[in-house]
Amino acid sequence: MDLAVICDLDLELARSRALEFGAAEAHSDYQAVVQRRDIDIVDVCTRDEHDPIVFAALEAGKHCLTEKPVAHQAHDVWRAVALAKTKGVKTKVGLTFRYAPAVAYMNELIQEGFCGRPFIFNGYEQNSQWLDPDNPADKRILTKPADDDPVGGWSALESEITVSSLEGYGAPIIDIGLMATSGAPTEVVGVLKNFVPERRRTNLQQGREPINIDDGDVFIAQLDNGALMTIQSSYVTVGNYPGVEARLYGDRGALICGVVDEGGEWQRLWSASAEAVEFKRLEIPERHFPPGYVAGHGWEETCYGNLIKSFVDEISLGGDTNVGDFTEGARVQEIVNAVERSHRTHGWVPVERGQG
Repeated sequence: MDLAVICDLDLELARSRALEFGAAEAHSDYQAVVQRRDIDIVDVCTRDEHDPIVFAALEAGKHCLTEKPVAHQAHDVWRAVALAKTKGVKTKVGLTFRYAPAVAYMNELIQEGFCGRPFIFNGYEQNSQWLDPDNPADKRILTKPADDDPVGGWSALESEITVSSLEGYGAPIIDIGLMATSGAPTEVVGVLKNFVPERRRTNLQQGREPINIDDGDVFIAQLDNGALMTIQSSYVTVGNYPGVEARLYGDRGALICGVVDEGGEWQRLWSASAEAVEFKRLEIPERHFPPGYVAGHGWEETCYGNLIKSFVDEISLGGDTNVGDFTEGARVQEIVNAVERSHRTHGWVPVERGQG
């Protein structure tokens, strides 16, 4: 499999990245790229709106990997799911941390029945990337003022806060929670919070301004199998990246998984049982690491290595296997949308579940 084209609105940037990664060509028009017959897979890694490129790629019959979210509304993600099925192509969402070896082993133990009936899942994804108000809220490196504004947060009203951390940082731990509990949330109650009210909007801006975005959030979900899920996500809480921790407590055992770079280690897994309640560290089997892994590889090489291997294997082998696909993305987005509604209405709201 060859890297054929790198596409970016900034053609010079596309050319430099093509040279860096050995792509045969650089382009600035994604519509032209997705229509090419020599392109089999499209990887959408733009910084905000993914769905226009996603739908163009699917319409052209391309397998599609995209950063989360596929779209900001779950019903649009379900439309993408239906289109992919019609076109007979595979999809994948960049829910990166489900591909950490520690998370994969945790899920394997859960599926084998180690925890038994799930009672409570606690999930955290937090780090301090945007604790500094001078770190621009807009991640784009702009050379001139942009016509659009992917950040939002113009209204100062608490009820009109713009969703940010919940969608960008909450999504991967919500995904892990859904895997761990094997349940579907029926209702949620949650709060979105703006802890750092003033910050730079872009790298071109010298001063700060009020930006009312969700930089921290907490919610509780009730699941259809009787379990409870609590999630906390933030990018202004002190801690190192990625900052993921997942805890599942059941009637037979409990597992705690950490994916955070501390002291030269970035993943850990502990277990305890009803008979031996003291948590003990588990060794992660080699089978959960990607090909070519060597000691010292960080979470980026390891998690993305597993993600890409999973997608390429699913495409090459054919069949129905397609984990972490747009269906999973839709289920995560249903929860994100429900938590946002809960915040705006100050109460429990049902999770509006779509097809699948």
